[in-house]
Amino acid sequence: MRLWCGILTAACLFAAAQVSQAVSCTSQAELGPLDRDALSAVAGRLANDVMAQDFNALQSVLLPQEVSEWPGMRAAVEQSVPLVKGGAFQLRDLYLLDSSSQAAPANTQFFCSNASGSLTVTITMDALPPGRYAVVLAEAVGAPMDGWLGLILAWDSAATEWRLAGLNIRQGDFDSHDCVWYWVRGRELAKADPWSAWYSYDAARYLELPFDFISSPNMDKLRKEQSEIAPSPQSYFPLSIADGDRTWKIEAVGLDPALHEPDLAVVYQSTGVTDPAAQRTEATAVLSAFLKTQPGIRANFHGLWAYAEKDGKRTPVMELPMKQIP
Repeated sequence: MRLWCGILTAACLFAAAQVSQAVSCTSQAELGPLDRDALSAVAGRLANDVMAQDFNALQSVLLPQEVSEWPGMRAAVEQSVPLVKGGAFQLRDLYLLDSSSQAAPANTQFFCSNASGSLTVTITMDALPPGRYAVVLAEAVGAPMDGWLGLILAWDSAATEWRLAGLNIRQGDFDSHDCVWYWVRGRELAKADPWSAWYSYDAARYLELPFDFISSPNMDKLRKEQSEIAPSPQSYFPLSIADGDRTWKIEAVGLDPALHEPDLAVVYQSTGVTDPAAQRTEATAVLSAFLKTQPGIRANFHGLWAYAEKDGKRTPVMELPMKQIP
């Protein structure tokens, strides 16, 4: 199993309220055989349905309260093909969550400890209704991108069965480099190239788990290491970059795995050009100017996305591999 580091979003069932403490979490090893076998069976069927792109089967077990979220779930499954193709899902972790004692939906935090108490995983959900839930993590073993499947199950007392309440599928590596590789890379670059180091930590966090609401001691350690990078790239924004007779204002830079590659997104203030060719010319100039100020980014990431911002509206312009950026 991969080292825990961290966590396309599909759907969950959550929103906002006060944090609740009258809840419990049971980890997989501490589950009774009836619960463990029942949840494993449901997770296995759903994993096979995802692999087979069987939308009718998935929709048939959807929790009634989550009907409006189905389009997002379907899109996540459709987009998962390259992440899981050629693999076979293997159950990695299972957590049974009980918030039945809550009187109303609440921001809820579950502390899931192993039998010895030496490891505690924290699961945080917003506006969680009272009830019983399960979080299931499965890995597409043998898939080229080492995909992760995350499922949220909810106990439907009326139907007396577990139903699908949310799912997410995320890759587990970029070009065969996993979370651990990017974590180590971040450490190596922390002093010599803080910008590349910062986004390497972001990549490590993204790759390890399919959900962002799960944390662990290793994830906390990763976040702490990243926070100690100085100077932090985040402290520079908005960033003004002079290039010849032009000055470009960059609002933000962040990891963008939309193409399943380790790309960074560059958000910049546009001059307002609307012609597609002019937009691409402007975007290329911005990306080139950015790389001139941070040349290490070119060597450590696949490419850059350009997002033009004007009057509060953000528009994706294009993605360019590093070799196509002058």
